[in-house]
Amino acid sequence: MSATPGDSVPDLGRARLAGRELGADIDLASQLRPYEAHRWGLDDPALPILHLDDVSAIPFLADIAGVEEYQHRGRLRAGDHDVYVTVTPAAERYETYCRDTLHMGTPEHLVADPVGPPIAVARACTAGHAHARLAEIARGAGGMTIHPYMGIEDVWELAAMLSVDSHAPVRVISPPPPVTWIANDKALFGELVARVLGREALVETRISRDAAAIATSLRMLAQHHDRVGLKRTRCASAMGNAVFSSRDIQSERDAARMVQEFLSRTEWPEGEEVLAVAWLETDLSPSTQLWIPPLGFGEPHLDGIYEQILMGEERVFVGSRPSTLPDAVNQELRTGALMVGAALQQLGYVGRCSFDHLVTGDPHGDFRVVFTECNGRWGGTSTPMSLLDRLLHGPRPPYRAQDVVFPELIGSGLPDLLELVGDLAFQTESGEGRFIFYNLGPLHGHGKFDVISIGADQDDAERGVVEILPKRLGL
Repeated sequence: MSATPGDSVPDLGRARLAGRELGADIDLASQLRPYEAHRWGLDDPALPILHLDDVSAIPFLADIAGVEEYQHRGRLRAGDHDVYVTVTPAAERYETYCRDTLHMGTPEHLVADPVGPPIAVARACTAGHAHARLAEIARGAGGMTIHPYMGIEDVWELAAMLSVDSHAPVRVISPPPPVTWIANDKALFGELVARVLGREALVETRISRDAAAIATSLRMLAQHHDRVGLKRTRCASAMGNAVFSSRDIQSERDAARMVQEFLSRTEWPEGEEVLAVAWLETDLSPSTQLWIPPLGFGEPHLDGIYEQILMGEERVFVGSRPSTLPDAVNQELRTGALMVGAALQQLGYVGRCSFDHLVTGDPHGDFRVVFTECNGRWGGTSTPMSLLDRLLHGPRPPYRAQDVVFPELIGSGLPDLLELVGDLAFQTESGEGRFIFYNLGPLHGHGKFDVISIGADQDDAERGVVEILPKRLGL
């Protein structure tokens, strides 16, 4: 949802000033100097692109079934003359499906030997045959561009190694690590939002560094809100969250016990910030999807507004659909996202980025929009959104993207899935079909995969996931 002539134009100058001030306060310029040689610009020459989806810097993702296979999502961005690296082999017929059914080109796929845990893909690229081949590609092409899932330290260290070993420039399409963590650390990001939009753009939050202070913060919030929560600052998909009924926090002992259980479960390193937050009562948790070019190469672009599909008390993300919220809500989401995006760009952010929000009150009347966190990386909404943009010509159709789990399919593979779905499998060449499949690695072991359901309208797209797909699968 890019700007149209009738849209109000947010005051990006004020947002940029807030970004500069935060950068000065934390001496960001000195932190960025070690990364200057590998920062990507839109005027860089076209070079082979290395795609890798390394989620190793996000705590507790190991608890997600099949997460070691998520690295194959990098294939969805790769095309001719590109290369993507994984540590685990591709699912049976996955490359054939991407190449012949979805027409996504013929990138080179390297399966690297693990160096540490299997989700540490960037580290695996620093040794063995994978590293040798990447250096060979960069040397032959006169350079390489790395487009990672997230701009973590391991990715930038890989760029430096490949540049030395290939004697060629290697750039990274992502923010350098100090900026990556301004975006992905909930406390730092909250500080940025407060400077750009004011504290009223955030849920009520208290930040503490020791167990007693965290318990005190929790009790104080419980006096004014029906439910309260605790959040670790660098977790994703609600894995570092806990939610409590304020009725259960009647004493200092209650709060201390709940806090200690949370800190133990999440393996809290003593002294790290923890957020105590008001847990607002709403089912509306939209996300705004941005692409942020390097500073000086255009403004941040809003690529879409989505309603997140969340499950459970902790509101774990499982999917998304294009926003059906009223225009006034979407406009406020757009304005706030572009403002905060401009502040991040001023700090040096580059690439894919999204913000999670809550909408409280009456979306058709008196409502409030707040930010909850930033996903400074590719993710579960941006990946299918961008895949549709790649496969289709023209505007995106109504669709729903979701990870689904069917235990009855454990032991099955992609060929089984395609056979069962039949003519409802989407074909890029003809534009016919309904379902697009991806993240298929967890299918065999867990009966789990991701699907995009395209519909004639939004209700039809929803029906594709909840009714038509299970029926076709015989479930």
